[in-house]
Amino acid sequence: MEKTAKIFVAGSNGMVGSAIVRELQKSGFQNLLVPNSTELNLINQTAVASFFEINKPDYVFLAAAKVGGIHANNIYPAQFLYENMMIQNNVIHHAHLNNVKKLLFLGSSCIYPKYAEQPIREDSLLTGKLEPTNEAYAIAKISGVEMCKFYKQQYSSNFISAMPTNLYGINDNFDLNNSHVLPALLRKFIEAKNNNANEVSIWGSGAPKREFLYVDDLAKACLFLMQNYNEPETINIGTGEDLSIKELALLIKKTVGFDGNLVFDASKPDGTPRKLLDVSKINAIGWKHEVSLEEGINKTLSWLKAHNYSNFK
Repeated sequence: MEKTAKIFVAGSNGMVGSAIVRELQKSGFQNLLVPNSTELNLINQTAVASFFEINKPDYVFLAAAKVGGIHANNIYPAQFLYENMMIQNNVIHHAHLNNVKKLLFLGSSCIYPKYAEQPIREDSLLTGKLEPTNEAYAIAKISGVEMCKFYKQQYSSNFISAMPTNLYGINDNFDLNNSHVLPALLRKFIEAKNNNANEVSIWGSGAPKREFLYVDDLAKACLFLMQNYNEPETINIGTGEDLSIKELALLIKKTVGFDGNLVFDASKPDGTPRKLLDVSKINAIGWKHEVSLEEGINKTLSWLKAHNYSNFK
């Protein structure tokens, strides 16, 4: 990408989008289009069409999405399906109509089958049943991946897709009802410590294993792929390392400095037993994560403290 190129970061106010903006600015890209959801409703086709026609971006990072954890996905599946499909359909189609040079679509590792062979290779997509607790979100994201592939096939549009693993970090969502496991646990342990609680309750058995990537590492990977990857097949972004939810809880407990007990609520769903991405493909072309899980949790905790936990809404 040219340093003067006009770059549209869809979802620039979210955790992923804001990290991409920081990385672009740090790398010398200043001509950025970063409208918030009030300025541009990506679900509105007319608004998106007008935005592309007026601004004519050269490159697009599609990081906008309606996201949430197991609870939110269970309660609002229709919203997750509708809103995510509308966002990606509008952005991808109008990027094509306005001759965008390249677009990067970000999916999610939940698009892979529930019982995919571990670690999960990119060619596992569409080979088995999805995890029921986030099926609606996964179906929407699969549609976005396939859309990029078919626009490349039919129109030669340089649209690529990437599958990040579980993300966390600055500007994460810490809402206990709608967030993912790591930020939810971080908030629980911080509040338990501040309230002198005796225990922290954790959803599920603690046995499922998950992989976690610090969001600034993802941003670096996105910029790397935009400059170095042009294949129609999707590509995984992760660390290639995982740990159990119980191990994660113990690490966060230690980092926060909470002295109480852990209580696992087995009446709550575990979700997919294991979800570790095979990252050999992206490693082979020259990218590897830099921030360890412990370092990333410490960075996130420091950011929360600096903001007086104002993100706990």
